[in-house]
Amino acid sequence: MATVAGVAVDTGHWIGGERVPAGGGATFTDVSPIDERPIAEIARGGAAEAEAAVAAAHRAFPSWSRTSREERARILHAVADGVEKRIEELAQVETADNGALIRSHRRGVMPRVAHNFRFFADWLLNLGHEDFETRGHTNHVSWDPAGVCALITPWNAPLMLATWKIAPALAAGNTVVLKPAEWTPLSASLLADIAAEAGLPAGVFNVVQGYGAEVGGPLTAHPDVKRISFTGSVPTARTIAAAAAPNLTPLSLELGGKSPLIVFADADLDLAVDLAVEQYDNAGQVCLAATRLLVESSIAEEFTRRFLEKAGRLTQGDPRDEATDIGPQIHRRHLERVDGFVRRAKDAGARALIGGGPNEDLGGLYYRPTLFADAPEGAEILTEEVFGPVLTLQTFDTEEQAVAMANGTRFGLAATLATGDRERARRVTERLVAGTVWVNCFFVRDLKAPFGGARQSGVGREGGDWSFDFYCDLKNTVTAPWAR
Repeated sequence: MATVAGVAVDTGHWIGGERVPAGGGATFTDVSPIDERPIAEIARGGAAEAEAAVAAAHRAFPSWSRTSREERARILHAVADGVEKRIEELAQVETADNGALIRSHRRGVMPRVAHNFRFFADWLLNLGHEDFETRGHTNHVSWDPAGVCALITPWNAPLMLATWKIAPALAAGNTVVLKPAEWTPLSASLLADIAAEAGLPAGVFNVVQGYGAEVGGPLTAHPDVKRISFTGSVPTARTIAAAAAPNLTPLSLELGGKSPLIVFADADLDLAVDLAVEQYDNAGQVCLAATRLLVESSIAEEFTRRFLEKAGRLTQGDPRDEATDIGPQIHRRHLERVDGFVRRAKDAGARALIGGGPNEDLGGLYYRPTLFADAPEGAEILTEEVFGPVLTLQTFDTEEQAVAMANGTRFGLAATLATGDRERARRVTERLVAGTVWVNCFFVRDLKAPFGGARQSGVGREGGDWSFDFYCDLKNTVTAPWAR
C-alpha cells in the first residue's frame, strides 16, 4: 500500500477479485515526473501473474457473458458512479503519477472516464441490426462475447485511454486483463477498487502490473486471450503482433502519429494560432497532436508572429498549480529521447524559433515548448514522432502542395485543417490520409465515431458499433420459413 497525494493506493495486482502481492517480493519503483521522487513500490508481475490473471478471466467469462445486457449496463453505470465520487482523488493521483495538469484531470479527463462507462453501457442496450430477408429466409445478426481481452495501455492519459477499451470490452460481455504502463500504474489500481465496489464479479476485470516483456509478452501470446487491444508505439505493436500471430488473435492497434495542421490564407488566423498553440497540450505527449504546422506562404510571417506571442504567454511549471499550462515530460528516459530529436534537428540545420532544450529555470523533466523552422526536406524532425512539446513550421503555396506535404509521412492518425472555405475543406479532407480529420477545431471526440489510424498509425477502429464489432464475434443466423 502506498499513500500518493494523500490517497491510499494498493500496489498489488488485482486478480480474480483479490489483491495479489509481488511474487517473491519483486517490485519496481514508480517515480513522479513532477520532481522525480519515488512515490510507490509496485508489484512487478511476470509470466506467473499473467497466467493467473488470464485463468481468472477465463473462469469468469461464462457467467459474465451470459449476464443480461441490462445487468451488465447497470454495473457499468455503478462503476461510473464510483468514478464520479472519487474524481478529486483520481485527479490528484493521476497528476502525481503522470505529470498532466490537475485542472485537466478535474474538469475533463476524470469526468470523461465516467462518461466512457456510461456511453458503452447505454450503447449496449441499443446494439442491434434489423432482421432482413433472403428468399424468404430470415437473417438475424448478433454480437457474441469473444472471451478474455488483453488490454495494454499507455502512460500519457492512463485511465481515460484504458477505459476507452475496458468499457466496451466489459459491456460486450468479455472479461479483461489490463496491463497498465509501468510508468503510470496507480489509477488502474484505484479503478479495480471502484469496479469491485460497484459489484463487478470477481475475475471479470483484472490488473497485472509490470514491464512489457515480462507481462505483456505472456499475455499477448496466451492461447486463451481472444482479443488484444494496444495503444502505443509502432515497434511495440510489431512485437505484439508477432506474439499474437500463432494464435491468430485479433488485434486493435492505435499507434503513433505525425499529424499536420494545415493553415490556409483564408483561415481565421486567431483560431489557427489557437489551434497551433494547443498542440503543446499535455507537454506534447498526445498521439493526435498536429505537430507539423503547414502554413500558406502569404500568411506565414503573420502567423508566426502571432504564434510566438501566444506561445510565449504559456506558463510552464508544477502541474498541481491551476495556473500551469505545461507540465513535465513523463520520465527521464523520455526527456532524453525528446532532447535527442531536438539536438539532431539542430545538427541537420533546423532553426529553433522558441525553446530548443530543457527548461533550465525549472530543471527536472521540464522541456521548453519548441518550434522549429527551416528543417530540410525529409528531415527526421519532420517525419518521426517526437511525443514532446516540439512543433515544426513549413510553408506551402498551393492546395496540391499542402495535401502532398500533409500526407508525406508513414503515419495517418489525424489531421487538422484551418480554412474559411467550405468547398476547400471538402476537397482537402477527402484527400488527407488520416483516421480523424478536424476542420477549424481540434480534439473533438465523440464515442459514436470510429477511432483509429491509417498506414502505420494503427489497425482497426473502435467507438460505437466498431468497438462491439471488435470485442465480439459477429454471428448471422439464417432461418428457413417455418411450416404453418
